[in-house]
Amino acid sequence: MIASISGDVLAVDGDSLVVQVGGVGLQVFVPQFLAKQTAAGQTIFLHTCLIVREESLTLYGFEDAEQKEFFLLFLGVNGIGPRTALSAVSALSPDVVRRAVWDEQADVFARIPGVGKKGAQKILLHLQGKVGQAVGVGEIGHTNIDVEIIDALTGLGYSVIEAQSALQWIPKDTAEDLEERLRIALSYFAR
Repeated sequence: MIASISGDVLAVDGDSLVVQVGGVGLQVFVPQFLAKQTAAGQTIFLHTCLIVREESLTLYGFEDAEQKEFFLLFLGVNGIGPRTALSAVSALSPDVVRRAVWDEQADVFARIPGVGKKGAQKILLHLQGKVGQAVGVGEIGHTNIDVEIIDALTGLGYSVIEAQSALQWIPKDTAEDLEERLRIALSYFAR
């Protein structure tokens, strides 16, 4: 198993990076937001997961161990392959996943490209008891601001992946004010 890699990015190709490690260029598939914010020549460290199939060896990489953990959780769902699991990690942050599981909102998982209503329900059932509790979940009067922001951005015509990228653009210390967070998310597209 290749647990992690560190090296220089030789090329960015859509949803993958070519990372030079010890003189060898490894193609690593990464979440879309990571591919968009990475440039050739940059040094990068990735937590990785090697998927072995009869016809290929495919390497998937993540910024942190939590993203990798969620990738493996999605991969454990019957009928979800590595590409769909990677789309899930690209489209939904770990906190959004935790909130969706806690609030039993299967429709959040239906936003993942390639996942329908039945698949979303399978994901919800599989993740229950495995993802922990999101910060702020269970408090009286709690609203899921991140999900509302994604809904608003997708309602404006942005894809779920673009909306998730904008959501991750919001600084972590930003107040839990929907309008303020939405304004910052929209500024992501204006840059």
